[in-house]
Amino acid sequence: LGALYAAFEALKTRLAAEGLFDNQLKRPLPAHPKVIGIVTSLQAAALRDVLTTLRRRAPQIPVVLYPTQVQGDTAPAQIVAAIEAASRRQDADVLIVCRGGGSIEDLWAFNSEMLARTLAQAPMPVVCGVGHETDFTIADFVADRRAATPSNAAEMAVPDLREILAGLDGMRQHLQT
Repeated sequence: LGALYAAFEALKTRLAAEGLFDNQLKRPLPAHPKVIGIVTSLQAAALRDVLTTLRRRAPQIPVVLYPTQVQGDTAPAQIVAAIEAASRRQDADVLIVCRGGGSIEDLWAFNSEMLARTLAQAPMPVVCGVGHETDFTIADFVADRRAATPSNAAEMAVPDLREILAGLDGMRQHLQT
């Protein structure tokens, strides 16, 4: 763990010095996205959590999946390829990159320099929901928004339709009085 943490800190320091984490580079999330893209494993519990949250909050918004491995030696290149595919297709207004929690080794794919640079160049805003509250990866620092969990990433990406409808109902009642 000591060597991995040292490598993480060294990369974090270098990328921060280059400006990849600057707040001025962070793009706002659209208030009403038309399509949500998700980069994760098809087998991940995180995918189920994100889809459940999106279905509850905004069932009218279509979802495009960009499946990839999220752990292991080949995962960084696969995650990059999935983000590049989403970038080429430009069919999503927001991209959620997610996976559940784990050890530093489990989450290591999200500490890739290649992934950091790909996230920084993505044409759409990216919400990173990797791990849980206490987990931080390089991808978190580069993404436009960092979510504490994959479900939280889904909450950030879409408005809650129930709240919108309640607000409209309140306005309707106000106009009738």
